[in-house]
Amino acid sequence: MEMKKTFCRFCHANCALEVQIQDNRVTQVFGDAQDPVFGGYTCLKGRELPRQAAHPQRLRAAQRRNPDGSHSPIGNEAAFDEIAVQLRHLIDRYGARAVATYNGTYAFQNSSALPVAAGFHKGLGSPSFYTSVTIDQPAKVYGWSRVGAWLGGSHGFSSADVVMMIGNNPLTSHYAPPGSLPPFSPSRRLRDAKARGLKVICIDPRASSAAKLADIHLQVRPGEDPTLLAGMLKIILDEQLHDREFCKHHVRGLSELHASIQDYTPHYVSARAAVPAADLVAAARLFARGPRGIAASGTGPEMSPRGTLTEHLIQALNIVCGRFCREGEISPVPRVLSPAAPRMAQVLPPAPLWGEGFHKARVRNLTMLGEEMPAATLADEILTPGEGKIRALLCIGGNPLTAWPNQEKTERALRALDLLVCIDIKMSDTARLAHFVMAPQVSVERADATLLSEWWYEEPYARYTEAMVEPAPEMINEWEFFWEIARRLGTPIRTAGGDLPADRKPSTFEVLDKITHGCRVPLARVREQTRDGGKIFDEAVVRVQAGAPAADGRLDLAPAGVADEIRAVRAEPLDAQGRRIDAGANYTHLLVSRRTRQFFNSTGHDLPALRELGTVNYAYMHPHDLAELGLEDECPVEIRSPKASIRSCVKASLDIKRGVVSMAHGFGAASTNRLVDDEINFDPITGQCRQSAIPVTVTRFVTA
Repeated sequence: MEMKKTFCRFCHANCALEVQIQDNRVTQVFGDAQDPVFGGYTCLKGRELPRQAAHPQRLRAAQRRNPDGSHSPIGNEAAFDEIAVQLRHLIDRYGARAVATYNGTYAFQNSSALPVAAGFHKGLGSPSFYTSVTIDQPAKVYGWSRVGAWLGGSHGFSSADVVMMIGNNPLTSHYAPPGSLPPFSPSRRLRDAKARGLKVICIDPRASSAAKLADIHLQVRPGEDPTLLAGMLKIILDEQLHDREFCKHHVRGLSELHASIQDYTPHYVSARAAVPAADLVAAARLFARGPRGIAASGTGPEMSPRGTLTEHLIQALNIVCGRFCREGEISPVPRVLSPAAPRMAQVLPPAPLWGEGFHKARVRNLTMLGEEMPAATLADEILTPGEGKIRALLCIGGNPLTAWPNQEKTERALRALDLLVCIDIKMSDTARLAHFVMAPQVSVERADATLLSEWWYEEPYARYTEAMVEPAPEMINEWEFFWEIARRLGTPIRTAGGDLPADRKPSTFEVLDKITHGCRVPLARVREQTRDGGKIFDEAVVRVQAGAPAADGRLDLAPAGVADEIRAVRAEPLDAQGRRIDAGANYTHLLVSRRTRQFFNSTGHDLPALRELGTVNYAYMHPHDLAELGLEDECPVEIRSPKASIRSCVKASLDIKRGVVSMAHGFGAASTNRLVDDEINFDPITGQCRQSAIPVTVTRFVTA
């Protein structure tokens, strides 16, 4: 028996671990108490890695679908050959755009997987590259390009005087946007920060565990985040609590933004968003007076109506309050393994990453977002006939049948493909429809580096890990699939450090070294110096430099269309209760998404220790709402939207605002994705479907 050090890849946090190994098998994992960032923390999901690796349902060899729909084992080489032949046929007949890749959440947990998949598409010349980012939070990734970016970086959590958390609960989700509460050991970090004087504002229709620690909790009506944020901005600008000096030199559109929000008075916002006006004013003043801090949202607000506008207003709050690092300050989130770029006290001017000049989707007048297409269009791109129709889908680390909106259409699309290939550790709902399923290694079986999680590290922390155990011979690292197919097709795989070699198979370290080309600390040094655990690399500390003398870029608070959208929100009709009237939707409640601490999206549901904590996707409701509907705890209910219905059981919770139903997103048979219509309720820029604040009617379900 021996102990080795690695890091977890169950979710984005990448917690530092010590693993106990016996007979080439991980038997137990512990938090690494010597790690300088994590200090021994790990969560219950990460501690189940041994059970994930040894799960009896785990795939240990590739599978090929038989004519009757069943699957049988096939050797990797034979599978690669057959897949490549089919892809070549489709490319020659229909063009490279006919081949698409969808990268799910677990593609992000393997640092070599996503970049190699992207490089495969660049070499192939296919724009049909999709990721889960455009399912739940694309505006966080692309919204800054319309506004501009401060090259010195935003304030960090550790030095913040005030933090505003909008629709996110890192204590459960282990996720927070960069600059907000780091997702590792979040409860301890939040309590320690409050002890030093941090003030916390939470905006959430639930009294979540984070909201219960807040100094001010605004229990907003679902879908009214733009209303509430516009009201806060009006208070700050009316009372001149904004950073006037910063805005004078680095901001444009301030007066236009201010004019567009004049009708968002505390009285109006209070009635529409269902929050006390006094609390609204107090929260706005508390945030503005900082002087240091950050406002950031979770996935819920962006999955609600007008998610891109919500994210813009959050950016506006940070901008008008000047929440950025200035010349001479140490910039947080240095990103040791990402491409090194100087941090400067100046603005990167706006240059939107969508619209004119980008590949166009064939539906809903949407376009590419940066280097990927919006995932909400993928099912339509498969089903819509004509030039550009997608005929082959390579699905890596995802389960579209659960994750994508409009599940009925998703299933039709997956069944319509000429070729569906999944890389998955088990036969998921999507994998059962696949023509080929490749068996991947899990985290303890592959080398990796902390590329994803370094977006949350305020310190210059990094680490490299070797594989802890030897995988079964037919299990592959995800990047190997794309390398094998590219070699057979004769197309290159592009990376930051140049094309991957095609004449010989590189090692995972070589692949990661190519991906991290130009980083602050060479990967070879990180590998050498982190054999005994993660390390803070002091040489990678980044101090903000003076802006270039000729730099005259400005952050744009009122880019084209924003003022009109703000006024359009104000003009929306409301019912007698102050609720937004949704066309064609007679509803009793608004359904909001939530996270569960035992599962990570659709992952973990097959692990016994996690299942013991609950497998029902309960519809949580306020006890008074249950009483009004004549329902009781555990009562079966039907939850119906204008699109479809699902069945679940209700559970009373005082944490839920009245008029609200709270359920986990993308959760098995009772997936709320069945309730949404991606062709009607979608963001006009990102295409993101409305997947939270869904109007629903709740009734008792009675069996015939």
